[in-house]
Formats: sequence, C-alpha cells, structure tokens
Amino acid sequence: MEERNYEQRREKLLRLLEGRRLKALQNELEDMNEFDIASFLTELGEEDPRRMVTVFRLLSKGQGAEVFAELDAPEQQEIINFITDKELGDIVEEMYVDDAVDMMEELPANIVKRVMRTATPETRALINQYLKYPENSAGSIMTAEFVDLKKYMNVRESIARIRRVGEDKETIYVCYVTNAHRKLEGVVTVKDLLLSDDDAVIDDIMDTNVIFVRTTDDRSEAAERISDYDLLAIPVVDKEDRLVGIVTVDDVIDVIEEEATEDFDLMAGIAPSDTPYSRAGVIEMWKRRIPWLMFLMLSATFTSMIITHFEDALAKTAVLTGFIPMLMGTGGNSGSQSSTAVIRSLSIGDTEPGDILRVIWKEIRVAVLCGVSLAAVNFVKMLVVDRILLSNTDVTVLVAFTVSLTLVFVVIFAKSVGCTLPMAAEKIGIDPAVMASPLISTITDAVSLLIYFALSTVILQI
Repeated sequence: MEERNYEQRREKLLRLLEGRRLKALQNELEDMNEFDIASFLTELGEEDPRRMVTVFRLLSKGQGAEVFAELDAPEQQEIINFITDKELGDIVEEMYVDDAVDMMEELPANIVKRVMRTATPETRALINQYLKYPENSAGSIMTAEFVDLKKYMNVRESIARIRRVGEDKETIYVCYVTNAHRKLEGVVTVKDLLLSDDDAVIDDIMDTNVIFVRTTDDRSEAAERISDYDLLAIPVVDKEDRLVGIVTVDDVIDVIEEEATEDFDLMAGIAPSDTPYSRAGVIEMWKRRIPWLMFLMLSATFTSMIITHFEDALAKTAVLTGFIPMLMGTGGNSGSQSSTAVIRSLSIGDTEPGDILRVIWKEIRVAVLCGVSLAAVNFVKMLVVDRILLSNTDVTVLVAFTVSLTLVFVVIFAKSVGCTLPMAAEKIGIDPAVMASPLISTITDAVSLLIYFALSTVILQI
C-alpha cells in the first residue's frame, strides 16, 4: 500500500515539475517524508542533475538539511556543485553533526574544503573534533545534539529547558544529567519528568546506573549495548568521563547494516566497499574480487600437488577419482556451515574466543552425527546406484566403505576447522568473516584428499 502511494505521489510530482508548477510542487514536498523526497531526488539526478537541484531548492532550510543527509554521496556532490556557498553553509549548519561528519568522509577532498569553508568556526571545530576519532569508533558516529540537565533542577525547570533547546536536538526523550565539569552523573527520561511532581528535584528521580560507552570503543560495542539494554540512545564519554555525545538507535541501525554487508562481502571473498553494487564500476569490482580469486587459484596448487603425488595409486584404482569432487564439496559445505554459525554467534556476543574448547567439542559431536549419517546414505547409494543400477563393477564393498569412512573424517575435520579459525581470528583482532567459506574450503579440499588417499592406501592396499 505504501509503495503504491509513493508511486502515485511520484507521478504527481513529476507532472507538477514538467508543468513548472513549482509552488504546488513545493506544497506537496512539505507533506512528504524526507526519505521519500531523497528517493525522488535520486531518480531525478540519474536523469538530469539540474532538475534534482531545482526540486531541492524548493525545500525549506530545515527540511532541506534532513533530505540532504538522506542522499548518497554522488547526489550530495551534484547538489553542492550547483548551489551557492550561502546555501551550502545553511545546509551544514542545519545538519546534525554526525550526519555532517558522515558526509565529509564520503566526499572528495576539494568538495570537503568548500564545505568546511562555508561552515561557522564553531561547526568547523566540532566537525574536526569528530573526524579525529578512530574510524569505526563510537566517537566517530556520535552526535553532540543532546539535552543535558543539572541534578539540582526541578521538573518544571527541566521541562522548560527541553522546550527551549529541544528543537535542534537529535532526541529529547532521554536527557542526561551532568555536573559543572560536564561529567555524566545520571539519566532521566521525559516519561520520568511527566509522571513526577513539578517541584521534584532531578537528583531524586534520575537513574545513576548509566549505561555508556567511551569515544574510543568500537562502534559495534555501542550497537550491542543499545540492543542489549533496549535503549533509544547511549551516552558517549571521553577518557575523563565527560559527556561529549550520544549514539542513537538510528545510528546503530546504520552500523548493523554496514557491518552485515561487510561480513557478507568478506565471507564471499570480496574486499568490503562503501559503494553500493548498482553504483560500483567494473574496474572497482574487479579490484575488490581479484585478490581473493587470485589467492584461491594459487592455493589450489596444493590440491594439484596432492593428486599428482598419488597419480600412480589413482591409475590402479581409477574408480576413486570419480568421488573426489563429492568429498571435497561435502568438506567445504560442512566447514561453511560451522564457520557461518560461529561467526554469527561471535557477532551478536553469544560466544567469546575463550569459549573455543566448548565450541570445538560441540561441533565435533555434531560432525560425528552428520558424518555417520552421510556415510551411511553414501554407502547404500554407491552399492545400489553406482554398482547395481549403473553396472559399475569397480565399485566394490571395500571401495564404498573407503569413500564413506573418508566422509566421516572429512566432515569432522571441516567442522573443526570451520569453528576454530573464526574464533582464532577474533582472538587476534581480525574480522572472523575473513575466515569464512573461501579460505576454509581451500584448506578442507587439500586435507580431504590427504585423508582420502591415506585411507585408500591402507584399506585398498594401493
């Protein structure tokens, strides 16, 4: 329903724009959500950037800043290229600081210089302060627009302050109590204020058990705490416990989306990038994909060396060759299952690197059950399908037993490696997603062949 309504409104906006009925168009835009306006502007920008800028200029100062923050970097750059310095300065001053910092990190250096030149000295200093925080830290995604109160204030004074300063704040639902040195002392919600007497003192109703993060903490730490404690926002303090900003739940959603995308890329053997697939150029995608493909291709040399080493044995029992892809594929799939489960568990804080022995023991037991189940089905399949139905007399009971027994050991090894590598990576500070499918499959392929030929040599005497 919502999608159909947007499509209908989009058609109406286009008709008004084509008919140069700009006042009517402006009135329509005033009632629209900022995200929908940004989507409409993006569509216009793909066809004609000038029309996008024309529509953008119809927005009020406050609405324009909110819409501008919703746009991707290419559209932001197009608008900046067309508007005046005064218009740009108005946008920067109206934007929340965290949105302005995000924009700075995405735009080219020459555009950033122009943006900073149009900002006021106070805004420029604040943006520079945020840009100095480590990448992916809580400080880099926080905003300075929050409501602070003093513990000696009463409810009446607090509500009056919220009304006076709240319009330009990121959120007013949670207020933070600080002392004269800006040190965080407590937190109070608007609900607490509304349900208390007007003369009640903040010191008596505030919660002193404040959940917070530090500016240098990883941004995922802020996301986890907001999720764990069901917060709308979490305060960010510096090394001296002074309140310098807050991270809101909408910032956390962006973090979760970015980190999930990054993990998907790493697990697929692709270098992470902030550029969406639809905007990425062919050369950029080649650069992101070729390193892992090159590494995996070269690492497959070990597999070739193993097969070459056992070439004489394969020549004597050629039937063994046909089951190599199945063994290698099963090993890779088994390892991927374990690595995906463990990486997910690590990302949500369900397990820690210190739990590695418990995780390995669980995965080994699962691997034994999976391996035996696969081996039993494979044993029957080889004798019924390969030997009887396909009349392949080379598939003897011993051959079927060898392949099936190999399956058991391959699955056990693959699942052990699949759970160990991500946890080891987390322990040494590497993203566990790096140790996902491509790398585990490569290791498992080589070891699967070694297990296969070792068992074949002993059981089949080749």
